[in-house]
Amino acid sequence: MLVVLILLPPSEGKTPPRSGRPVNPDALTQGALNPGRERVLDALVALCADPDRDRAREVLGLSPGQDEELDRNARLRTAPAQPAAKIYTGVLYDALDLGNLPGPARARARRSVLVFSGLWGAIRMDDRIPAYRCAIGVNLPGVGGLAAYWRGLLDPVLTETAGGGPVLDLRSSGYAAMWRPTGRLAERTVTVRVLHEQVVDGEVRRSVVSHFNKASKGRLVRDLLLAGAAPRSAGKLVEALRDLKYTVEEQPVVAGRPRQLDLVVIEL
Repeated sequence: MLVVLILLPPSEGKTPPRSGRPVNPDALTQGALNPGRERVLDALVALCADPDRDRAREVLGLSPGQDEELDRNARLRTAPAQPAAKIYTGVLYDALDLGNLPGPARARARRSVLVFSGLWGAIRMDDRIPAYRCAIGVNLPGVGGLAAYWRGLLDPVLTETAGGGPVLDLRSSGYAAMWRPTGRLAERTVTVRVLHEQVVDGEVRRSVVSHFNKASKGRLVRDLLLAGAAPRSAGKLVEALRDLKYTVEEQPVVAGRPRQLDLVVIEL
């Protein structure tokens, strides 16, 4: 059965679980990524376990007041793990509210949603992981820039994962750089930009606002999951969004490139 593959960024904020077995990288989905995951995991743990904390702070972009993040990273192999759906927090994931979806919608989320990560590459919402700190912009010693590192590893895996169905790409720019669909798959891909529309001094103005962007994307995914939408093409995916009463404006279609949508939001 064709499903919409929904690509999401992770959240910067994560909820550390209080209990649970440690992560087992071999049990994560997209198993072909495991050698790459192990390399990043080893490098991140070694960096944060080193007594030279200034170096780790500089690499990860942290302040001395965030040393608990270094402690957490140093213990990643032994720390409690829980499904990613419980780890990721923040505006997008609060709006998505996976924990309160009914059973059928949660099952659709397990099949459709793929979260990109500087540490794990790409994971499903029911993959069990610990809380971690490793943004995609990090240049990790022994690994290098993470977006470039993952790009070569992800392409064959995710091209196969996408199958013949449409792709809804809601990632931020840093995570989008990890993998860009090409060829026919690109033509089945829909990207979304959220624009906040408001009237200022009698003039209609549109702007990109981070909070609106994240919350709107979370609600959009939730509505698609609740509706059980199963579009079989990029065009049908656009129709499904309009059927859900979203105001979307499509940019001119270019052969070999993803369809680009503007999602116009008036109220949060």
